Amino acid sequence: MSVVETFAHGRSEAVNDDPDYHVIVRYYESCLARHGDTHRGVDWPDVRDAETRYRVMTEVIRRHDAPVTLLDFGCGAAHLYEWMLRQGLTGVTYSGLDLSLKFVELSRRKFPDQTFYQADLLTDPDGIPTFDYVVMNGVFTEKRQLTYPAMLEYLQQLVRAVFEKARIGIAFNVMSKHVEWERDDLFHVPHDTLASFLTRHVSRHFVMRNDYGLYEYTTYVYRSPG
Repeated sequence: MSVVETFAHGRSEAVNDDPDYHVIVRYYESCLARHGDTHRGVDWPDVRDAETRYRVMTEVIRRHDAPVTLLDFGCGAAHLYEWMLRQGLTGVTYSGLDLSLKFVELSRRKFPDQTFYQADLLTDPDGIPTFDYVVMNGVFTEKRQLTYPAMLEYLQQLVRAVFEKARIGIAFNVMSKHVEWERDDLFHVPHDTLASFLTRHVSRHFVMRNDYGLYEYTTYVYRSPG
C-alpha cells in the first residue's frame, strides 16, 4: 500500500491531489503562522540545538570537494543559509527547496539572490536539477498523524528520489530509538532498519552520527567511499 493511501490509525483513503505526507507540511505552516520567522516557526524548540543540526548537516561535505553546490531540501525559512552566512562558510553554493509555497515565498523575500524551488520530488522528479550534496534537516523527524509504516515508506521513497539528485552525497536526520521515552508524533527509526534499507536500495557507503548530543541521529549517504 502506498504512503499516499495510508493515513493515521491505518485508515485507507483514496489517492487525491494532496498526498498524506502533506499533513506534515500543513503542520509546519501552522508553526510559521504562530511563531513567525524563528526557530519555533520551523518547530525547533531550542535555537542552540537547531544550530548544532546546521553544523552537522554541512559536515556531510567532504573537505576536498569544495567548491560545491548544496540543496537544502525542506529549507523552511532558509535558516541553514543564515547560519552559513554567520559562519562565513565559503565554497558552497546554496539553493533551497520546500513543499510549502509559504516557506518558499518567505525565503525568496529574505534572499532574492538565491534560488528556491517549490516542488514535490515524488510527483515531479524532473522538477529540480542535480547538486553535489542534498541535506534534509527535519524532513523525517516528525510524522504527525502518519502511521509508522506510512512514514517509513515516505522516507524510503524520498531518500531514493533525493539520492538520484546528488552527485556526491546526502544527509538526513531521524529520531533515535535509544531514548528514555518516545513521542507518537515523532519518527523514531531503529538503526538496523535504516541501515538495511540503505544497503539494499541506496548505497553501502554511509555514516550514522550519534555524536552531537541530541535525541536523534544524522545519516550521511555517499556514492563512493571517502
